[in-house]
Amino acid sequence: MTTILDFSISDYISDGEGLVAGVDEVGRGCLCGSVVACAVVLPYNKSYLLENIGVKDSKKLTAKQREEKVSAIKAIVMDWCIAEVDHKTIDSINIHHASLLAMSNAIKGLSVSPSLCLVDGKFSLPNLSYPQVSLIKGDARSSIIASASILAKVDRDNKMIAYHDQYPEYDWKNNKGYGTKKHLLAIKKYGLTPLHRLSFSPCQENIN
Repeated sequence: MTTILDFSISDYISDGEGLVAGVDEVGRGCLCGSVVACAVVLPYNKSYLLENIGVKDSKKLTAKQREEKVSAIKAIVMDWCIAEVDHKTIDSINIHHASLLAMSNAIKGLSVSPSLCLVDGKFSLPNLSYPQVSLIKGDARSSIIASASILAKVDRDNKMIAYHDQYPEYDWKNNKGYGTKKHLLAIKKYGLTPLHRLSFSPCQENIN
């Protein structure tokens, strides 16, 4: 991956050793479970190391490929932090605000202070004291954001696989909570679980 940015990094860091954080979230479109965000931070001049291990948009990697990159990413970055916002909070404040909250909390959970935060998407994060730049499709344009996306995706997928053991009828080990045909049919047949997002329309339609 070649990092493509629409601004000058030198406007935010004076040299390549300046710390840059990347943050992304996963699970926004799921019908159940938390939205999970991850932030990573490293010196900007070390970001090529992420490219060297094949970091790219997590959606273009298989589950096995993502799993295989987790340890390597953690070994390269200076720090990383996972944050999640649960389904009840999603129902309370809506998925948009929940996604921004998860990403903000992930950055705030880092042990070092970045000079710049690269945020996936088009929205700025609220209540964040660090300079930030939002990048639409950032996980496809920045290896720093992409590495955060991979860590978040693997973490959330593993959570949904664990939940599958409690609710096997919904096939979460395969669909990870997204509204697949099998998942929707299970909702109609068995009803909603305590983990479903009641504010999402497919779930609202099946509230007794």
